[in-house]
Order: sequence, then structure tokens, then C-alpha cells
Amino acid sequence: MICEHLQPIEKIIQEKKIKEKYRGQAWSNNCREWVYYNCFIDAVSLSQRLDLDECVEIHKHLGTHDGSEYGFYCNEHHDGIMGYPPEMMKDKIIVK
Repeated sequence: MICEHLQPIEKIIQEKKIKEKYRGQAWSNNCREWVYYNCFIDAVSLSQRLDLDECVEIHKHLGTHDGSEYGFYCNEHHDGIMGYPPEMMKDKIIVK
């Protein structure tokens, strides 16, 4: 289960019935639960709209061989909610 700091974001995404691509421990032992969704998460817009805890930050990774992601990361629990980065958002669902 994703940490309480990221649950408001996950709730918004799930209410839109967006397909979950992956849920589990991604990357390394420093990651607890990461959830990937088939959408672009407008992290800037959501950050302005939601009262997120200070431990939540916007995360962006543009990989060359290991995938690309954009979303939110909780520094306290090491959880993440990710979608596609803005550079890959053509024809993707946008969550604001």
C-alpha cells in the first residue's frame, strides 16, 4: 500500500480509472512501493492544488535504457507514483 503522503494523488488517478502498469519495489532496496500509471501526471498542477507534505517532491527521470518516469516521490517512506514524463505525453491521458 502506498504511503499516506501519496494517497491523495493515487486517489485522483484511480477515480479517473487510469490503468496501473506496475506496482512493487522498483529500482533498488531504497525504493519501497512504486506505482506506475499509463498517463502523464501534471505534478506541478497537482502540487499547487493539493496540500502535500514537505517530504513529497516532484521526481523526473529521463532514462536512456532503463525507462523514463515523472511523478511524485516520498522522501520519508521511499514510495513513488509515476507516469510518463512531459516529453513523452503525446496521446497520453493527463491527470491534473
